[in-house]
Amino acid sequence: MTAEQRESGHTVAVFGAYGHTGRFVVAELRERGFVPLLAGRDAERLHALAAEHPGLDARQASVDDSAALDRALAGAAAVINAAGPFAATAAQVIEAALRAGIPYVDVSAEIEANIDAFAHFGDRAREAGTVVLPAMAFYGGLGDLLATTAMGDWTAADEVHVAYGLSSWHPTAGTLAAGRVSRERRNGRGVRYTAGELAYHDDASPVLDWDFPAPLGVRPVLGGFTMTDVVTIPSHLSVPEVRTYMAVDAAKDLSVPDPAGPVPVDERGRSAQTFLVDVIVRSGDTRRRAAARGQDIYAVTAPLAVEAVDRILSGRTRTTGVASAGRLFDAPDFLRALAAHVTVDLPRG
Repeated sequence: MTAEQRESGHTVAVFGAYGHTGRFVVAELRERGFVPLLAGRDAERLHALAAEHPGLDARQASVDDSAALDRALAGAAAVINAAGPFAATAAQVIEAALRAGIPYVDVSAEIEANIDAFAHFGDRAREAGTVVLPAMAFYGGLGDLLATTAMGDWTAADEVHVAYGLSSWHPTAGTLAAGRVSRERRNGRGVRYTAGELAYHDDASPVLDWDFPAPLGVRPVLGGFTMTDVVTIPSHLSVPEVRTYMAVDAAKDLSVPDPAGPVPVDERGRSAQTFLVDVIVRSGDTRRRAAARGQDIYAVTAPLAVEAVDRILSGRTRTTGVASAGRLFDAPDFLRALAAHVTVDLPRG
């Protein structure tokens, strides 16, 4: 998108704008010259947020009221859905986006909700000539961009490994609620992507050592701590095995009674949490690697989602329909565009 287009102020609806991640998205949109349209289910929280952003329109809408959703998206050039659990919001907001004829982007880390998006909306989005982009967030989007970049000129690979080296997690209430919904949807079972398909299991996650790039080095991780990369990556890359791992210390935060959420430590509202996402793609005896470092997994989701909207609205996409970030965009170029937020190590042997 050109500077002139940004100055014209494309309106982008943010559903769930008052949530923890939604607030980062609103701030990022404003910083980049878009006009956020504040939307969500909770009228009180919505109007409180609007009071912090004088001049922005606020529209309350319940996801079970299609007419209200249509009014909430009226006049928007795109919508970013930041309202979880996405099992309860994604399908309805996608439907509203399709009726409005505008692109849909969400920040869902819910495996099942993202599976549903690919399964149910691909044909309709293609027929409409628009884009539905699920999991455009730290989980799902960033790993997919890194894996796609690491693949390079390979047309297929044997395995993709995505390891998350978080200094801590301090999950939000929304993250915990989404996790509960996902566990309920699969009856408490685990899930993995193996032999070219998703498989459910009751096995415990083993503790392994992962040799992260500096400065982390060797750290214990939970093997089989499956994130939505098992949906996004194989949706377009020819790989029969996708495995994800989580730093043990960060995973423990999910089971702490009454866990504290993120605590802001800077003027942007970011927490002190740091992350290193390490991706290894293997084909035979050859391995390629890409990694990304940054601060605050919730905060970094905002530039990921907003950069995606920018590229969709300016026509810098490779397809229509339901697509993951790696399929939709030039992955290395997208990662370079995040330089203010993420430090990326390009593939190496």
